[in-house]
Amino acid sequence: MGSSSRRLRAFKRWMRSQGIDFSDALQFTDDGEAISVRALCDLKVGDMVARIPKTTCLTVKTSGARDLIESAGLGGSLGLSVAVMYERSLGQSSPWASYLHLLPPHESLPLLWSLHEVDSLLCGTELHRTVKEDKAIIYEDWKENILPLLDSPLPFNLNPNFFSVEQYLAARSLIASRSFAIDEFHGSGMVPLADLFNHKTGAEDVHFTSVSSHSDSNSDTDCSKNDLQANTGDNESSSENSYSVGRGSDTSGGSDLDNSSVLGDHTTALEMIMVKDVKVGNEVFNTYGLVGNAALLHRYGFTEPDNPFDIVNIDLELVSQWSLSLFSGRYSRAKLSLWRRLGYSGCVSENTEYFEISSDGEPQIELLILLYIMLLPEDTYHKLDLTLSTKGNSNGSIGMILSEKGNFMLEKASEVSKDLLLTKDVCNALRLLADMRDSFYGSNSMKDDIEALGNCCIRRERKLYHSLILRISERGILERLRTYAASVAQAFRTAKQS
Repeated sequence: MGSSSRRLRAFKRWMRSQGIDFSDALQFTDDGEAISVRALCDLKVGDMVARIPKTTCLTVKTSGARDLIESAGLGGSLGLSVAVMYERSLGQSSPWASYLHLLPPHESLPLLWSLHEVDSLLCGTELHRTVKEDKAIIYEDWKENILPLLDSPLPFNLNPNFFSVEQYLAARSLIASRSFAIDEFHGSGMVPLADLFNHKTGAEDVHFTSVSSHSDSNSDTDCSKNDLQANTGDNESSSENSYSVGRGSDTSGGSDLDNSSVLGDHTTALEMIMVKDVKVGNEVFNTYGLVGNAALLHRYGFTEPDNPFDIVNIDLELVSQWSLSLFSGRYSRAKLSLWRRLGYSGCVSENTEYFEISSDGEPQIELLILLYIMLLPEDTYHKLDLTLSTKGNSNGSIGMILSEKGNFMLEKASEVSKDLLLTKDVCNALRLLADMRDSFYGSNSMKDDIEALGNCCIRRERKLYHSLILRISERGILERLRTYAASVAQAFRTAKQS
């Protein structure tokens, strides 16, 4: 714990030397694995607990490698990765040495796991395919954009040991989990102090804003934790304000954090303002957004039990497999075509179409409409097809569903009643799809996963722990989908008997 205390003291001295103001009411605690921020006294809404000059943020614009990065045309997380690797290569000569020394070598994101770990721990989850694709794209990024930089002329003379693919992955993991969108000029960057506040879903205690030195209350701009996924190299958020500030690049191989006079009267800072009261002794949390465990593990390397924002996706391909188990390929394609002609589609990402199942097990209505159409009797399907051909689909958003009497009803997509769609056959289809999706997790049952989690130590088996939380949360949603379908089917049976 001695070395942890020393690096924290060094970081505090560095912050003061760079003009970073932070409240004496904040206590920084380092347990050797992670740093947390606690309240030394009661904090009230509106209290400003930190003010961070933008010149102290590590960005492409402030890094000593600015000329190198900009001449190579690297933007977004690619450019910021080079800035981080370059400043790390300078060691104690970097103006950010005390800050960088406080950071871990890398974050334990799935992006850095071995392929064996990805296959064994994430099998069946929403992350499995995404992480494998990310790893391939990241390697190509490094090969095409980072490797050629090693031939850069003086004064840079880059050390290959700090620009390997492993170091690039490490830098990307820090950026994905810690960087913020600062403003239009700086883009995204590493913000000392701001990244020490831990996340808690739906429990934002402190808010991060960008403030001009001569601004009024109307020119404040929110700054947000970046969503820098591994395959979005140029994903930068811009603030509402336009900053026309500039800064000379230090071509001597280092950066000068004190050279803020170049910014003139437009010097800006970042402020951290309390948005909730926090009692003495409690941890002060930031929030990275209202996101489920798959996104938390992917971007930040951790999960939260009982996360209300978890979802499970059912791919259109899986629905097609279910349909082909009951009907011919020609029949299935015709029903899918009708569904599309009615103006419906699923969610689309990376050339994959899918349907979301929410945390409470409720399916996306577009999935219910598709299943309903797939299960229509042949004569009813032809009648619907003829009606659609006659009426057309001019507004692109109408849904056509059948009432119990067989009369056609035209409604807007947002107004289609789930009660009319949840027939006995549709409910059975939902249960079958839940079973098919659950089979992706392998031979272990959910009970096995829960037992494994109970025997898992988060400190020693961090990857296993968080992958189990993700698996259990996703499989819990599938179980709730089965319950949802069964309860509706039971209601039909009860109504029929009565």
